Amino acid sequence: MGFNAGASHNAAMLGPRRKRYRIIYERRVWLFSLVLILPGLITLGALLWIQDWAAASKLTILIFAAIVYWILMALLHEHITRPLQTLTNVIAALREDDYSFRLRGVSTNDAFGGLSAEVNELADILSSQRSRAMDAVALLRRVVEEIEAPLFAFDPQHVLVLVNPAGEKLLQKPAQALLGATAEHIGISHFLSAENESVIVLSSDGPSPQWLLRKSSFRQNGVPHVLVVLSDVSRALREQERTAWQRLVRVLGHELNNSLAPIKSIAGTLNARLAEATLNDQQRRDFTQGLEIIESRAGSLNRFVEAYRQLAQIPRPNLRETGLGPLVKRAAGLETRVAVTVVPGPDIILMVDPDQIEQMLINLVRNAAEASLEAADEKLSASNGNAKAIDPADSAQVRLRWEVSDSRAVILIEDNGPGLANPANAFVPFYTTKAGGSGIGLALSRQIAEAHGGSVELTNREKRQGCRVTVMLPLDSGSARFS
Repeated sequence: MGFNAGASHNAAMLGPRRKRYRIIYERRVWLFSLVLILPGLITLGALLWIQDWAAASKLTILIFAAIVYWILMALLHEHITRPLQTLTNVIAALREDDYSFRLRGVSTNDAFGGLSAEVNELADILSSQRSRAMDAVALLRRVVEEIEAPLFAFDPQHVLVLVNPAGEKLLQKPAQALLGATAEHIGISHFLSAENESVIVLSSDGPSPQWLLRKSSFRQNGVPHVLVVLSDVSRALREQERTAWQRLVRVLGHELNNSLAPIKSIAGTLNARLAEATLNDQQRRDFTQGLEIIESRAGSLNRFVEAYRQLAQIPRPNLRETGLGPLVKRAAGLETRVAVTVVPGPDIILMVDPDQIEQMLINLVRNAAEASLEAADEKLSASNGNAKAIDPADSAQVRLRWEVSDSRAVILIEDNGPGLANPANAFVPFYTTKAGGSGIGLALSRQIAEAHGGSVELTNREKRQGCRVTVMLPLDSGSARFS
């Protein structure tokens, strides 16, 4: 029976106490061997003593017999202790998670052979279990790395011990700077204090995503840990909000149209019959003016309601291959009130509804132009109408560009307007800061982008020098390509 590693491996594994017991056992083997051989030597010496041989011959035979007996004792000792040493080495290797050692030349025809076979079988089982465990850990690590939901794990002292790439992206710091730091130091202590299944908002300069926080506990090496998983529910909540607005718009539009149509019709009929009425000139003018106002305002209110009904009636996108560059250039060319600069980007072919995407870009460019014009008017008023006092670089300007980032096509629309005091409300339907605005342009644009699997974000530029609209559309092998 052999072993494919040296016995020195065992010496490092065994403590003083275990080594002492092994030495005692070996001495016992030598003692028992000596007890077995000693009677034979005594008998041989007695037989030689009674022979008439020369003393030198008797001594030679006795020494030769002693050497043979000693060799037999050594072989017996080796046969008993060597397999045990080998078995000890194998078990020590298993204890150190090294499953490459095996007992060789095993025969199940005897007790020790059966024990050796069982040890080999145990090593095979442990090796298989370890391989499966390593595969499972590798798979889990891969899943954690690829999952888009930010994931954090904290020990009992609230020290971060695990973070995935999505968590690094959320906190905008690499794992090396996060691991080993406390939640309070990182600025995410509210993750641990928040209730499970609660919605939290992380502070940011632009619209803050809403995250559903889930907490659970697990043990590692017997120590309790807390696992925090964040799910971005902003789009789902916006979808619910949009559905509520659509229902409200449908109900209000239906009720208002039911009233506005007859009011407008009756006003027109009464205005036509004024010629038959007996009235003086002043009364006729008053009635005519009043009825015209009623008819005009009823028509305006009807158009107002119809505009809002667009939020509830956007059709599903009719996707087809469309070049992004021409869409951006056409939308920019329709705005003539301000200077619109288009910075060429990569040639990209997207699977989108060109009509909806173009309408979205027109809305966003128009908003940017109106914001820039507002700022230019304010500067002109501040200069008391002296246009020469205004630096040409500060005149109304809009800039468009597009690029590719993280498998997405990114369209950037920047203006030099006054910026927004509260960007978070910009996408709320009916909310507007313009005197003649309807409050549906941005909401409609985001709805179009999200219908294409993208998003629209609105942030203030540095030092409130206007706004930046970021439109992101998916760019992958199935829906887009470079031309």
